[in-house]
Amino acid sequence: MKGFFNQLLRIDLSKQKSTVEPIPESILRTYLGGKGLGTYLLLKENPPHIDPFSPQNRLIITLGPLADTPFYGSSRYAVFTKSPQTGIYSESYSGGKITLALSRTGYDAIIIEGKSKHPLFLEISDKEVTFHSASRLWGKETYESEEAILKKVGKDSGAMVIGPAGENLVKFAVIESEHWRSLGRAGIGAVMGSKSLKGIAFRGKKRRELADLPSLKNLAQKFKERVKDNSTVHIYKKYGTPMLVSIMNTIGAFPTQYWSKGTLEGWEGISAESLMERCQVSSIACPYCFMACGKISEVKQGRHQGLRIMGPEYETIYAFGGLCMVKSIEEIIYLNDLCDRLGMDTITAGNLVAFAIEASKNKKIKENLQYGEVDGIAKILTKIAYRKGIGKILLEGVRHAAKVWGMEEKAIHVKGLEPAGFDPRVLKGMGLAYATSDRGACHLRATFYKSELSGQIDPDQIKGKAKLFVDYENKMTLFDALILCRFYRDLITWKDLQEIMKATCDLSLKKHELKTIASGIINLARTFNQQEGITRREDKLPRRFFREVLQGTERTIRPEDLDLMLKEYYQLRGWE
Repeated sequence: MKGFFNQLLRIDLSKQKSTVEPIPESILRTYLGGKGLGTYLLLKENPPHIDPFSPQNRLIITLGPLADTPFYGSSRYAVFTKSPQTGIYSESYSGGKITLALSRTGYDAIIIEGKSKHPLFLEISDKEVTFHSASRLWGKETYESEEAILKKVGKDSGAMVIGPAGENLVKFAVIESEHWRSLGRAGIGAVMGSKSLKGIAFRGKKRRELADLPSLKNLAQKFKERVKDNSTVHIYKKYGTPMLVSIMNTIGAFPTQYWSKGTLEGWEGISAESLMERCQVSSIACPYCFMACGKISEVKQGRHQGLRIMGPEYETIYAFGGLCMVKSIEEIIYLNDLCDRLGMDTITAGNLVAFAIEASKNKKIKENLQYGEVDGIAKILTKIAYRKGIGKILLEGVRHAAKVWGMEEKAIHVKGLEPAGFDPRVLKGMGLAYATSDRGACHLRATFYKSELSGQIDPDQIKGKAKLFVDYENKMTLFDALILCRFYRDLITWKDLQEIMKATCDLSLKKHELKTIASGIINLARTFNQQEGITRREDKLPRRFFREVLQGTERTIRPEDLDLMLKEYYQLRGWE
């Protein structure tokens, strides 16, 4: 099928062997690539109820038909597995130059199974798979590890690696690439660690055959001309995601002091404007992108002078700045850098540290932890990554820590995953998003905060909200099948998607047919979770959101509000 290589690479780490298998065209027509193909393969390949750290748990990397093509926002790839943090479906997406190297190996999907007896890294090219010893890299941080692998295989390659957190099976460990690009909420990096897989390098020269490359180039050019002056493009290019700090604090939905408040006093010190003022900031873009939302930030002065990272993104600022009440952008950059080096998810890390501070305040643990104490926070993060002291409990995630400390009523999570920085007591639609997301409390499956913040729909509206939510979720699922960047969501129309499918895959599909594909993919993920024991009872929110008024706004969400949205959502999805 055009737009695909129609090839799957299977790698058995136990036997250190690889095989190439064809992908039936019927599967690609039904599910496309990216999330569709990854979810199909995960459901097909993974035995039910296996331990996420079992050699039988597959790690699946997929691309969409737009990877390494000239359409904007297309330099992205995906990874799927069973999550060690939640025990259910796990997906994650990232972008950058690595996407081009990955695509040029000539595979639509890579399945990694088994477990190596010794630490290794893989070199995957368009000709062969090479198994390299990684014994000397085991224990190294991510930056050093990636640089060593690229030095070994060649600078024209792309590489992904794990850090000490992944090696030590921290259940929210991530994969890192290009130093600062993180992938793998809910512990995909820990699955790599369980397989003794330190990293993967990609290189090759293959290019996918498109149905009509000139037409796709023409579509891309017309699209750019149409949207390049859009305000969304300009604000992302200028500020990136930190622009949300001021917005969320202004409306009182910025989770603060472990989900007790909706505004951080002194939030101006961690805003996008503060970042621009206090750091040397330059924009960076993925290949085939004119939005350039990435920010390379270098601290100008103070104890972290000269520290340079990509970021911090809004979610990292919320997690450490809001939940942990760190009021210095330079210190958040420091904590961001530490998490990247160790290879752990900043959203979960910030949630866990704030939860541990609450445990300390309530005399549930012996440690004396305080909000805003950066060095204390850094010590906790290091203890987590190296399985020391309190870190042995926290590395399991907040659901586990809450049980150990008798604080289950205080813990904020859905299906074991901590939410992002949008409080559903203000943005009611995010309550529906967190409750129904296939990987737990995720903000990205529908990105519905954008609809509520922009005024497209009233945040307090309950009845009828699920209809717009489903439309967004369908569109974003199709984005994840192709795979396209989330930040183009309001710029790329359904008509654009139809034309892209024709030029790329030679598929003439109507809007309702695209939605049918998306619904089928969502149903697949739901089926995987049902196979793992998830029922409607788990589609819920933490009780604190119902019982505890958000300080500063006096807002809450009622159980009947969520029940109505869920009822409408199930009906629209045909899940009754």
